[in-house]
Amino acid sequence: MSQTTIVVAEETTAVEAPAAGETGHTTETTGHDGGHTGAFPPMDATTFPSQIFWLVIFFGLLYLLMSKLALPKMAAVLEKRHKTIEGDLAKASALKNETQAAVQAYEKALADARAKAQGIAAETRAKMNAEMEAERAALEKKIGAKTADAEAKIAAAKASAMKDVGEVAAETAAEIVSELTGATVSKAEAAKAIAGLKA
Repeated sequence: MSQTTIVVAEETTAVEAPAAGETGHTTETTGHDGGHTGAFPPMDATTFPSQIFWLVIFFGLLYLLMSKLALPKMAAVLEKRHKTIEGDLAKASALKNETQAAVQAYEKALADARAKAQGIAAETRAKMNAEMEAERAALEKKIGAKTADAEAKIAAAKASAMKDVGEVAAETAAEIVSELTGATVSKAEAAKAIAGLKA
């Protein structure tokens, strides 16, 4: 025992002489692992029972800590998140249903408005056609009355003109006969002669 200690002490205090060209550099040699000899402590089979004992204790404490503190908090957070998600999904579904109902109501109102507009347009068109037809009939009747009146006036004017033409023709014929033959022919005789020629 004392011999080993002396050897370790000699090894720790030994100083190598500086090599040629090196100044101030010294190297100290120590024993392996600060003077400990043997296997690495965690790998030493003689310490396995105590290591397993402490492992079981720490694992149990960790399990108790997780099961009593961390896991309930995590479960509460997950439950709250799950409820929040379910609530959001329910709200989204309700909003979707409301949106669909609003779209259907809008489409129905739009269809009703189109049908009403078409009905109003058809009614207005029919009313305008009836008014136009009535106005056209009244105008045709008015024009027909004016045309008949004008035709009557024209016929009267024509008759008057023809009468005047006959008288003028008779007078002219009487004067021509009088100039050509020297005989006096009355207006009535000349008109009678012209009437005979027309017949």
